Amino acid sequence: MTYRRAAIPALVGGVLLTALLWWVGASVHALHLPGATNVIGGPAAADLERWLAPWSYDPPSSAQPGAEASGGIEGADWMDGAGYLAMYTTGLQIRFGAVFAFFVFGAILLVRRLPPVRGRRTATLLAVWAWGLVAGTLAVTVSAPWLIAAGGHGSFRFLPQLAGVISSGRQVLVVTALVAAVVTVLAAQAAVDGSGPLPQEVVPVRAARLAATVGTAVIALSLVVLSYQPVAAAVQQVSPNVGLFAEPGDLLRQWLLLGAWTGPAGTPLGDWLLYRAADVLLLAVVWWALRRLPGLLTRATVPAMALGAVCATVLGLLASQLLRMATDGTGLRWGLLHMSAELGGGVPAALTWGLVAGAAAAVTLRMAGGRTRTADATASVQDAAQG
Repeated sequence: MTYRRAAIPALVGGVLLTALLWWVGASVHALHLPGATNVIGGPAAADLERWLAPWSYDPPSSAQPGAEASGGIEGADWMDGAGYLAMYTTGLQIRFGAVFAFFVFGAILLVRRLPPVRGRRTATLLAVWAWGLVAGTLAVTVSAPWLIAAGGHGSFRFLPQLAGVISSGRQVLVVTALVAAVVTVLAAQAAVDGSGPLPQEVVPVRAARLAATVGTAVIALSLVVLSYQPVAAAVQQVSPNVGLFAEPGDLLRQWLLLGAWTGPAGTPLGDWLLYRAADVLLLAVVWWALRRLPGLLTRATVPAMALGAVCATVLGLLASQLLRMATDGTGLRWGLLHMSAELGGGVPAALTWGLVAGAAAAVTLRMAGGRTRTADATASVQDAAQG
């Protein structure tokens, strides 16, 4: 599939994802209506408002004209508020523009290397869905400095604030990215129908399994080693005194840790094992996806494998979070919204380790596949000589 054919469905999906996020952000007004709390309840309305606020153009109180930002005279306060409001608006514009750009960039590569033909449609849909979450997280990240500064206290504990902003707005991305992925795949399927036969790389089974194992081991380094409570605490306590960039512990946890766990001390062993089953599911999803990925790609390049590993890790996170929602009985008392609060978390770490895992898997696949082909060629020569 050519880049031109892949660009059309990617652009359609990017426009739809951006429009959906803008629409849900504009819907925050509806939650302030008196009837909203009567229909869905006060706590549910508050949860929804917190989820949608990162995509809303409604500024915080400190960014509104007339807000007391400097403690000076009224005219100066109004000017400061107007400046903060302009900065907030600029940050939102960067956020929505970045969502579109990041989604289109990844979707083009995914649709080109993983076209939605028979046998690949489901894989393409899942990959584009996962990439939608990554695109939204990256957009929140690059626009966060403007929104932090618009709050009027950008110089105070900047990195912890940055970590908090990055982790916001992820729940709504799960739904909007799925809708955008469905439309993208449908448009890509129409574009593929007009093209010729698509190549499919033949990958030795042993090489694919070895590559999947190496990639999964990279993910396990974060999930099992770094996420162990004593190690995670050491990461959290990293705090060099470098002024604006002091206290990076929260940010490091955000981008390095896929989970958090400790031993079963004080907890029944059965409950502890049940909770750890979600981590096992994450690793199983990653291994299975990396095992299938080289055979599904039209060409197993390093960028395609790295992007595919990121998507596989995000899908593993979603599967593990859904399993925890199903097995965590305490959330039933607070309703579905409370149970879904952690949905979509861990995407920054999935991006970090997924890129490393995909690159490691691609290198392993190339080396193991080369050795396999060399061994097969040697065996063929020997058979021909004996014959």
